[in-house]
Amino acid sequence: MLKLHFAPNSRAGRIIWLLEELSLPYDINKMAFHPRELKTDEHRKRHPLGRIPVLEDGDITIYESGAIVEYVLERHKKDRLKPDTNSEEFPYYLQWFHYTEGMVMPPMNTIVVHTIILPADRRDETVLSQAQRLLKKSLAPINENLKGKDYLIGSFSAADIMLGHACYMATKLGGIGDEMAELKQYVDRISNRPAFKTAIEMN
Repeated sequence: MLKLHFAPNSRAGRIIWLLEELSLPYDINKMAFHPRELKTDEHRKRHPLGRIPVLEDGDITIYESGAIVEYVLERHKKDRLKPDTNSEEFPYYLQWFHYTEGMVMPPMNTIVVHTIILPADRRDETVLSQAQRLLKKSLAPINENLKGKDYLIGSFSAADIMLGHACYMATKLGGIGDEMAELKQYVDRISNRPAFKTAIEMN
């Protein structure tokens, strides 16, 4: 049985979404997104930095949401949610899968730090504004790519789980304006998937 160590409003939501899309059974250890739980000696044995998500599969313990997604697909549902390596879609599947952490999440992390995590007297409006501009620039190619498509590579894939979750969180941060109509429709589309709703309800 897979076991997911999870905290609300985090990348761990991607993994619940994945497991639900694949109809895989799993147990969940729901933790508070707070150092008193994440930085314990017990959890640091799972993740040396006290982060989530962490997935346990028998004797295997693995962290980093993208790595977990790839692991689950290869070990448990290899024929689902990813195109064949020889297909025309495969290079773009990889591109959007990794675009998530390479381009979209860094400015989002900065925005969260300077709007939520830091106390008001330590927040930097200049840094925040730069991150907000960078986020919009990072989201623009996604909006363009979605023209004429329901999902990133046409059909729903694990790239949507990675990047779609990030786009959903960007919406919550006010990062997707009315000028990104395709992206707004995309977020609405993934938000209506039953597996996504289950993941979000865990928050």
